Amino acid sequence: MKRFSRYLLGTTAAVLMMAPLAASAAEYPPLATLPPVPVPADNQMSDAKVELGKKLFWDGRLSGNGTMGCVACHEPDLGWGTGGPISFGYPGTQHWRNSQTVLNSAYYYLMFWEGSATSLEGQAPAAAGGAVAGNGDGSMMEMKLRFVPEYVKAFKEVFGTEWPHVAQAWQAIAAFERTIVTDATKVPFDRYLAGDAAALGDAAKRGMELYNGKAGCISCHNGALASDQRFYNTGVPNAKEFTEDELYQITQRWELYQKGMPEADYRNGGVDYGLFHKTKRPDDKGKFRTPSLRELKWTAPFMHNGSLETLADVVDFYDRGGGEGNKVLKLLGLTAEEKADLVAFLESLSMDEPLLMEEPKLPETATWAEFPK
Repeated sequence: MKRFSRYLLGTTAAVLMMAPLAASAAEYPPLATLPPVPVPADNQMSDAKVELGKKLFWDGRLSGNGTMGCVACHEPDLGWGTGGPISFGYPGTQHWRNSQTVLNSAYYYLMFWEGSATSLEGQAPAAAGGAVAGNGDGSMMEMKLRFVPEYVKAFKEVFGTEWPHVAQAWQAIAAFERTIVTDATKVPFDRYLAGDAAALGDAAKRGMELYNGKAGCISCHNGALASDQRFYNTGVPNAKEFTEDELYQITQRWELYQKGMPEADYRNGGVDYGLFHKTKRPDDKGKFRTPSLRELKWTAPFMHNGSLETLADVVDFYDRGGGEGNKVLKLLGLTAEEKADLVAFLESLSMDEPLLMEEPKLPETATWAEFPK
């Protein structure tokens, strides 16, 4: 537990470093059962806050057109993502990256594929206000909340303010998201760690040896989250959508433009450079954050652009040493049986059943005349 805590609280500078692959799994934090969710001192949890956050997570009023709530891109029955390669865009637009699952996002200390937010509280407004995501204006979203009597009452109860403030909405949503986590009692691997030798089949046990040895997965996917939370360029191929669909191409050019890329790059379509868009360091081109391997069974497709559809595709990609431009992976030379064993182990890091949740009943907007005086 202490080892994971020290690891989780690493500095941003450490996160931006790229650790080379090494031969021994002993050099890395071992896989472990997730500890209790870390909670920031300035946003403590309460049942009332979580319940409010759940409603706000589903509420489209926290978007530009009233329909793009958080759940639009993070659906429980789709692994708390979209189930597709590229996330939905705000109506009339198109997103350019895969919608990462919200499952276990409470354990990340940098959000988004390029680490552009430092907390769940910071992630929520970035998504709700993003031009190809929620496209909402903070002051307008706040006013929408203030015209909902039930929200006025709930915000006063939770935060002690006379009226809802939009920053408090992000706090409530973040509190709710900290409850969307893996239940270790439902995860074969965690049950195995707890002493149930029968929790893993023979194939998964062989896969675990490969994970920690020949396949080298532990080099980057280590610790309780099965992610070192660092950034790497593995040569993930461009998604086909950006060569086949005009709206995707418009999005990519606009993203490159607004992220400060040279004219030659955005006019020619360019590529998603990931971490480079944040740091502007040439060595960071093509780097994306190591995703957690927990709940893979329910969160396909994979990679920052959803270009790999299945776990078998992912294992094949790593087996051949990544893609063009890869700067960290090596050829593995896995046999067909070893690949199947590795997939079996990866699946054992997921709960037996997906984490589902019923949609809450949302309160109604009222006119000002209907408010109690």
